[in-house]
Amino acid sequence: MSMIIRPVALSDLAALQQIAVESGPGFTSLVDDRDFLIQKIRHSMDSFDRHTDTPGDEGYLFVLEDPETGEIMGTTGIEASVGIRRPLYHYHRSQVVHHSPELNLLRRLEVLNMCNHYTGCSEICTLFLRPRFRRAHAGKLLSRVRFLFMAQHPQRFAETVIAEMRGISDAGGQSPFWDWLRTHFVDLDFSTVTRMVGTGDNGFIADLMPRHPLYTHLMDEDARTVIGQVHPHTRPALAMLEAEGFRHNGYVDLFDAGPTVEARLADIRSVSTSIGCRIQIVDDVRPTLEEWNRGGQGRLLAITNTETADFRATVTSAARYLPAHNLLQVPSALAKSLHLRNDGVVRFMELATQNGALTTATTAIPLRQQQEAIHAHR
Repeated sequence: MSMIIRPVALSDLAALQQIAVESGPGFTSLVDDRDFLIQKIRHSMDSFDRHTDTPGDEGYLFVLEDPETGEIMGTTGIEASVGIRRPLYHYHRSQVVHHSPELNLLRRLEVLNMCNHYTGCSEICTLFLRPRFRRAHAGKLLSRVRFLFMAQHPQRFAETVIAEMRGISDAGGQSPFWDWLRTHFVDLDFSTVTRMVGTGDNGFIADLMPRHPLYTHLMDEDARTVIGQVHPHTRPALAMLEAEGFRHNGYVDLFDAGPTVEARLADIRSVSTSIGCRIQIVDDVRPTLEEWNRGGQGRLLAITNTETADFRATVTSAARYLPAHNLLQVPSALAKSLHLRNDGVVRFMELATQNGALTTATTAIPLRQQQEAIHAHR
């Protein structure tokens, strides 16, 4: 196995702190604060251990591990219900019309209104693949594994799922949108603001941020043009989510104006096309059907067990699905790494095949939309 995804553990603290450094300003769900990260890990461990039938304050944090070296390659996460413990704020882009029939004057103006529209929704977040571990399928696994976990445990999540995409900022931590807000309203630098929000200290939003509509035509051009735009490193992650069915409906982040995208849980492509089936552990998988084998290149599957605290996932082409029996044949070494038992249950989805063709076990995501995710907001 080249990589395994599992729940985060306290032993991952040093790696998680390094990821917080590598991800840079704007990645608000991980900050370089040891006490905060310990609390986050413990909260995740408690969430995985918790038995629940409704989404609450659970936060599920996964790590991508190289099982041969034990190194942590990246991280990804899910918040079960946002805006409950602390408010979740966005700006909503809309238009106001100023019209005087007597003077025959009409003008439409774009405004940003602060709101709590997504309170109670589930959020996918904390996606970051470390630069030196950017290899084939790692980003796909980090992104898709969340949907497979949600498909297996839908009672733990809300009907609507959101993702806050990282907005425009430079390598020095400067955000054009925030620079304008800082000049007129909150005299704190972008790195400080994102760190405060990441550690849960967001009371200043209600105290200092403007509550009245912001007319975007009054902003400078640099601030106005980045509204709804994503960080260059985040474009692959956004493309992958759009392929899953996520759409932007005008809600943007308060600090860098990055877009928030949303989808109904049941409509997310990886959720609706994933398959739950029995497994058969075999010594080796030797495909005999040409349709399966496709010239010696097996189908690429993202596979998870159905556990919570003992959750495991990977990407492999070494397993074979028998749809007539709803049975997945899994080599013994792969079964061991995923903590699977013979005649147990597994969930999987099919990615594009090695040669990029679409297949019939599930509806695969088109290869052109399979760019590797690097990182996204929060």
